[in-house]
Amino acid sequence: MTADLTINLDRLMSRIAELGRIGALPGGGCKRLALSAEDAEGRALVTGWFRAAGLEVRTDVIGNCWAIRPGRSGGAPVVMGSHIDTVATGGLYDGVLGVLGGLEVIESAIEAGTETEKPLAVAFFTNEEGARFAPDMMGSGVAQGGLDLDEMLAKVGIDGVSVAEALAAIGAAGPDPVGALAPDTYLELHIEQGPVLEAEGLDIGVVTGVQGISWTEITIEGQAAHAGTTPMALRHDAGLVAARIATEARAIADAFGPPQVATVGRIALTPDLVNVIPERAVLTVDLRNTDEARLQAAEARLFERAEAFAAAGGCRLSRRTLARFEPVAFDATLVDAVEAEAQALGLTHRRMPSGAGHDAQMFAPRCPSAMIFVPSQDGISHNIREFTAPGQIAPGVRLLAQVALARAGRIDQKGQTE
Repeated sequence: MTADLTINLDRLMSRIAELGRIGALPGGGCKRLALSAEDAEGRALVTGWFRAAGLEVRTDVIGNCWAIRPGRSGGAPVVMGSHIDTVATGGLYDGVLGVLGGLEVIESAIEAGTETEKPLAVAFFTNEEGARFAPDMMGSGVAQGGLDLDEMLAKVGIDGVSVAEALAAIGAAGPDPVGALAPDTYLELHIEQGPVLEAEGLDIGVVTGVQGISWTEITIEGQAAHAGTTPMALRHDAGLVAARIATEARAIADAFGPPQVATVGRIALTPDLVNVIPERAVLTVDLRNTDEARLQAAEARLFERAEAFAAAGGCRLSRRTLARFEPVAFDATLVDAVEAEAQALGLTHRRMPSGAGHDAQMFAPRCPSAMIFVPSQDGISHNIREFTAPGQIAPGVRLLAQVALARAGRIDQKGQTE
């Protein structure tokens, strides 16, 4: 292992706080939905920091942005990245840590006079969260060929605005084509967003891959009627069918066991009145598993039972896929390297899969990719209470620096590649 790079933790934490003030929410956290006015302000702030560090800034047609520090020999860059968009009740660290942590690695290397053979780059990707436009990981998916550009540009968000319109509204689209960012290696530092590392008192999660994700929107059409005069046996209650589907989602997770999870995150009823039987219900079901066959089995059971519930209730059912990603395994050699560097730094760690989707999974089929987790207080994320202490962030950034510099080929004082 080469000498540990000195990280300016105060600068990093100051920047995280400054970015967090854009779209700030009462009580903490922030709201920067993808391609919103707040996202535009955040992009301007972060790219300003990129330029101030003397980096070459580039943007592609879907608004992905990256900044490059050249290497001695050129070639494809070692990219560190994540996202700066948030959910509506976001915290300060989700995604942001990966971007600003990557920038800190590059700036610290510049200040230390540390050169590399390959270029180093830091990037943020459009609409990772999927909170305004589905699917999530949109920008990185388009960049790496996993999602079709034209199809994604036509996607309409929760506010009725298309991705193409939103890009134009804030001027986020750049001149670079799809595939312009082709990394040698992709590394992503991220908060865990779960309770495991904190519960086990560990510094680092060495991420082995990302579990598969299935998002489905289900619509049930029934018949509105008076809540007091319609006998129970004669009702076509869309709300009841939705409730049974929600309960079934939990039953699937219980029956399949870990790591299967299932969530109904949204239910909307029409006409949404206290004394009227719902004529329409729309709900979302989020299924996740690290095994593709098990995920498909969970989907099959959910869809079969949902159809049966609708038929029993005299209702009609339709569904559409919002997002579908198979499980992804990260590059074994790179995962081993992350673990070895953590060991060399004296950091307590464990291997673990990611329960959430990340941009890294979109890069994994195209280049060696890996992730580093640091703890999340109380396992909370996508919440204004999201928090990771500076003392927990520092080891993650140090580890990111060691792995990135090793992959890029750090040049020693004699001009030799270490």
